[in-house]
Amino acid sequence: MRIGNLDGRLVIVQDNRAIDVETVSAGRFSARIDRIYPRWGEFHTWASTRDLSASGVHFDPADLGAPVSTPRQIIALGLNYREHAAETGFGLPEGLPPVFTKFASAITGPESTVVLPVGNVDWEVELAVVISRAAHHIGAEEAWSHVAGLTVAQDLSERILQMSGPSPQFSLGKSYPGFLPMGPTLVTPDELPHPDALRLQSAVNGEVVQDGNTRDLIVPVAESIARLSDVITLYPGDVILTGTPAGVGMGRSPQRYLTVGDELVSTIEGLGTIRQRFIAGPAL
Repeated sequence: MRIGNLDGRLVIVQDNRAIDVETVSAGRFSARIDRIYPRWGEFHTWASTRDLSASGVHFDPADLGAPVSTPRQIIALGLNYREHAAETGFGLPEGLPPVFTKFASAITGPESTVVLPVGNVDWEVELAVVISRAAHHIGAEEAWSHVAGLTVAQDLSERILQMSGPSPQFSLGKSYPGFLPMGPTLVTPDELPHPDALRLQSAVNGEVVQDGNTRDLIVPVAESIARLSDVITLYPGDVILTGTPAGVGMGRSPQRYLTVGDELVSTIEGLGTIRQRFIAGPAL
């Protein structure tokens, strides 16, 4: 199943058609997408037993919003690919990779325009995992049963603020408006033949700058969920960003960052593509 946020309404996406969930469920489920995650089991059972092939309307993908808009928590893992850790000059993490957060005000949809702040703005394509039911002290063997679905994300990062000392400002440097585009839809794991091995790429102005596969994650999805749950409680609708492969701008020689007029296209196998365009901010 693929669900989306179309003009602020929860839809099931089938064959390029959007099926309005509140309408076809006769009001059983809310039109607000974030209200579906606490009822995910009920909703998934309902949707999987309905023939919706005759329902829905064609839509413009540009009208989709992020498949999660108000998560309680956004948890991000850093340095979770060996080659990315090497290109940034950091050593390989021991145990769980570095954990930070992004603030929800950074969330935007899959087709968006992002205002570039002053600084060095970098790209980081990532697999995003959305939680379906509360998880605390769970094992890796049950972790996937706590996953509603997967989506494409960009962990956009302004590197000067991120790395400013004496203590790095990871969360602030990664949370400017529009710095967490997600979409185009949320895809349930059962839609994917190999949810643990998905190719992910990002391209700037048509040039591929990242090309990796989630099978190379140092700490895979299930283990990441389990280890996080040893410390925190994960709630329905929470987002976990699983890390980015090599090819980011700060790891290049010379370094390269996004500029006004650039187009960033990020794709994950089986999940789809998101697209961001970058414009100048107001003169200071």
